[in-house]
Amino acid sequence: MSAENFRMTQSAGLKGGRDEHVREGPSAMKKAPNDVDRHVGARVRMRRILLGFSQEKLADALGLTFQQVQKYEKGTNRISASRLQQISGALGVPIDFFYSDGAPAGEVGGFADAGKPGYEADMMTTDGLKLLRAFNAIEDPQTRKRLVELAQTLSTSADRKDRSA
Repeated sequence: MSAENFRMTQSAGLKGGRDEHVREGPSAMKKAPNDVDRHVGARVRMRRILLGFSQEKLADALGLTFQQVQKYEKGTNRISASRLQQISGALGVPIDFFYSDGAPAGEVGGFADAGKPGYEADMMTTDGLKLLRAFNAIEDPQTRKRLVELAQTLSTSADRKDRSA
């Protein structure tokens, strides 16, 4: 390597001409979690809560600490392909479950859909997940139907009240 090339690689932050990036100064700051990593982590959290697993229980099943599961769920740490396969097995869902956005199969969103949260966004709150879990535990179909009708009635009367205000 010529002296000129060596100086150029050094100024570009490369060691010895190889493609190893050296992080120093302002570029060494932590990156914000990627949207996909956050989405996958949120899906892990949603499924874990629906199954009634604690972070500790999932961590034990995966041979991790609960802090690592927390980081996965927040999207702070990326989940590798092999780890995602392990998580899908522990949570009893296919891998594509973690990438799903709630859109019907085959439907592709465009730019106009980018800002719209899926129906799951509301369900990923702690209360939403508790409600879904409780609803799924109701075995009697009539009771489930009546509960849905009650929720629809309550939401309709809340909508009317909001519109009149």
